[in-house]
This record gives sequence, structure tokens and C-alpha cells, in this order.
Amino acid sequence: MRAVLAVAAFAIAFGAQAAQAQCRDDLALFRFEGGQARFSVEIADDPGKRAKGLMGRQKLASGAGMLFIYEQPQEVAFWMKNTPLPLDMVFIDQQGRVVRVHDGAVPFDETPIPSGAAVLMVLEINGGLAARIGLKPGAELAHPRIESKIALYPCE
Repeated sequence: MRAVLAVAAFAIAFGAQAAQAQCRDDLALFRFEGGQARFSVEIADDPGKRAKGLMGRQKLASGAGMLFIYEQPQEVAFWMKNTPLPLDMVFIDQQGRVVRVHDGAVPFDETPIPSGAAVLMVLEINGGLAARIGLKPGAELAHPRIESKIALYPCE
């Protein structure tokens, strides 16, 4: 019994250590009921980069995305103007909690897609991917741009 507990403690510590070691600006690490996900991300953290987003992109690798980061939490709305890829939009609050997932935004559609709550970040990934992997509201993001003292899934 003691050996089993020691192995379990090691696995938990190793898993936490691995997530911390990998926590960097170009990675979005999620944990959620039933799994984890890791995306290589481009950062859009100024008005120009956020305005351009993924416009004009013809393809996006399955493990990639764009992470839009705001200076402070706010309600936002996205659209698909000049964006030929179907995308999922994952809206994330200041603690790193996913508050909304908009599945399969339609290419070129200019209808606003609201966050529905104040968010600090929005992750855009390939359309349909969030549902396939189980990424939904309640999931938690580890990222260095989330203040560690309030993060639900801290980097430290």
C-alpha cells in the first residue's frame, strides 16, 4: 500500500512539475474533466495583432491556435471577416477558466460572436476541435499571462 501511495505521489508531483516547466508564452495548457490539451499558440496582444487575427489564413495545424490577450478583463465580440477557416473560439476569464466555447464559427461570417462575460483571453483553434477533445466551459488554462495568485491552474 505504501509503495502504491509513493508512486501516486510521484506521478502527481511529476505531472505538476511537467506542466510548470512547459508553461511559457507560446503554449496554452488546458486541464479539464477527462483530459488535458496543449496548443502551440501565436500571441495577439496589441490592437493591431488582435484586429488582424487569423484573417487570410488558409490552414492552421491541428495543435495550433491564436491566443488573443487583453490588458484587462472585458466583454469582447469576434467575427470571421476575411477568415477562410472554420474556427472554435474559447473565451477565458482572468483566472484562466473557460467561460464559453463557440463551436464552428463560419468562414467569412461578419455576425458578432460575443464572449458573454468579461474575458482576459480568447483562443482560436480549428473548428470542431474543442468538442472532439472535450474542451468546454469549466476547463482551466495555465499560461504565464494569467496572474499566478488568482490562477486556477497556476504556472508556479
